[in-house]
Amino acid sequence: MVQKQIARSGVTFRPNSPPVLKYSIKDLEQITGIKAHTLRIWEQRYGLFSPNRSETNIRRYSNEDLRMLLNISILNANGMKISRIAELSPDEMRSEVLAISNRNLEENLQIDNLVLAMVEMDEDRFEKAISTNILKKGFDFTIRNIIYPFLVKVGVLWITESINPAQEHFISNLVRQKLFTAIDGQVPKFGNHTESYLLFLPDQELHEISLLYYHFLLRQSGQKSIFLGQAVPFEDLEKVFGIHKPKNLLTVLTSPLPGDGLQVYIDRLSSTFPNSRILVSGYQLVQLKPTLPENVVQFNTPADLVALMPVL
Repeated sequence: MVQKQIARSGVTFRPNSPPVLKYSIKDLEQITGIKAHTLRIWEQRYGLFSPNRSETNIRRYSNEDLRMLLNISILNANGMKISRIAELSPDEMRSEVLAISNRNLEENLQIDNLVLAMVEMDEDRFEKAISTNILKKGFDFTIRNIIYPFLVKVGVLWITESINPAQEHFISNLVRQKLFTAIDGQVPKFGNHTESYLLFLPDQELHEISLLYYHFLLRQSGQKSIFLGQAVPFEDLEKVFGIHKPKNLLTVLTSPLPGDGLQVYIDRLSSTFPNSRILVSGYQLVQLKPTLPENVVQFNTPADLVALMPVL
C-alpha cells in the first residue's frame, strides 16, 4: 500500500529505505487548515492518500503525503475542484501551484506557498515567492503581511511538533537573511522623542526571528534598538543594561520554561529593572496567561508594538 502511494506521488527511494511516516491526521489538519473529516473523505473517495496505520488503527502520513496535501489545499482554495485535482500528477500539481502563486498575491496564498517551501526545503520556491511580492507590493508590505504572519504559523507548528528542527532551521535562516537586509537598509532618524529598546531572548531560547522583526520595526520607526539576540544569560542582560540603561526592554517567549518558570522569569525582569518598561510577547504568554507586574506590558502583534512606541 505504501509503495503504491510512493509510485503515485513520483517519489523515488532506495530498496529497504521507505520514507518515514510520522505525521498524524491532526498534524496535517494543523499545518494545512483542512479538517480531518475532509481529509478522510478525500482518502476514501479519491484515493489521494494511503496512510499506514498503527496497531491501534491510527493513521500515519509521510513527508510526501504532506507535500501533496499542501499542493492540494492551495489548488482547492483557488477554485479547482478536488475531483480535478485528483487527476493531476504531482508534477502537474506543482506547476499549477506555481502558476497560481505567480499571478495571485493574496496574502494567505503566499503564506501557504511559504509553508510548502519550508516543508519541501525548497529555497528556489521561497526566493521566487518573496522576490515577486517585494517587486509588486514593496519590502515593508511583504515583511508585515506575509513574512510575519508566516513566522507566527511556523512558531505554532514548531511548538506543536508539526514540523521538524531541520525544516524550521532551513526556513528561519532564509527569513533571517531577508530581515538582516531590511535592518541594514534602515538609516537612523532619531528625534526628540526617540526611546531606547534593549532586545533579547532568555537563556536557552533560540527562536530569534520575531525578535529580529521587532528590531526592524523599531529601527524603521526611528527608535534606538540594541539587539542582543538569542540565549542571553540574565547576568549578561544586567551588565548590558548597566551600560546602556534603556528605557524599554523587549523579549519574546516562545519555548516553554520549566515549572512556573514563565511567571518567575517575568517577575525577575520586573524586580531587576523596576524603572524600565518591559515589553513581552510570544506563544507562552498567550497560552499560559501569567500575571503581569505593573511595569510589564504584553503585546501580541506588530501593530501592538507600533502603538506602544512614542510618536516622533
